[in-house]
Amino acid sequence: MTTQQLVQQIFKKKSFLCVGLDTDLDKIPTHLLETKDPIYEFNKAIIDATHHLCVAYKPNVAFYEAYGSAGWDALKKTSDYIKSVDKDLFTIADAKRGDIGNTSARYARAFFEELNFDAVTVAPYMGRDSVEPFLTFENRHTILLALTSNQGAFDYQTGQEGETELYKKVLQTSKGYQNAHNLMFVVGATKAEFLGDIRSIVPDHFLLVPGVGAQGGSLEEVCQYGMNQQVGLLINSSRGILYASQESDFAEAAAEVAGNLQAQMARHLKHLEK
Repeated sequence: MTTQQLVQQIFKKKSFLCVGLDTDLDKIPTHLLETKDPIYEFNKAIIDATHHLCVAYKPNVAFYEAYGSAGWDALKKTSDYIKSVDKDLFTIADAKRGDIGNTSARYARAFFEELNFDAVTVAPYMGRDSVEPFLTFENRHTILLALTSNQGAFDYQTGQEGETELYKKVLQTSKGYQNAHNLMFVVGATKAEFLGDIRSIVPDHFLLVPGVGAQGGSLEEVCQYGMNQQVGLLINSSRGILYASQESDFAEAAAEVAGNLQAQMARHLKHLEK
């Protein structure tokens, strides 16, 4: 999917919501545990209930790898099902990969070719030759970790007093990578006060913003400081949507939370439509 196609879907659905499919067998309704593939059955129900309210889905790969081959099969089935429901849904493998070049090339093939994701999250620590193999895939997107939502981000990413802020170096350096137009960046909603500086470095790239909802990030602040003329935001919510209910009405409860977020997003999009 091209960036422009993603933008078109955002304005069509009046939503820039990404639903994180961090499916945990310890949290899903117990009646699903009796099915042959409870991860997939849970995901399918969530997708059926929310696909008209969002533009993207983001399975966190760890929640699938933890269950071995069965989990990997569920991830593949989930990826395929999303595209069968709506081929214009944007799919993100939240894998946080990043290794030497030939290894990164294999990771890229796994997620872009075998699993057919539109994007994959990548760690930048090993530099250019660990990132560029992902960027060679046409109309696929590499989402580089820049400033994450967790508390530990302050250990390195923002730097100590008097130090260069590492997240700024990541943003600035990566702009020089081959096919950098295929880059997006992870910026946590809990770090909204940094968005002004981030937009001064990457004014036109999309930002994937986790942390709205269960982690306490503010949608209002993210939109105020992070939105550009092409929207430029994918706001991810995982636990707040997935586990709105752990009873038989879990899908309906997920749709209600997603619908509330979509309605807020629609109001913000009105400012760009004028």
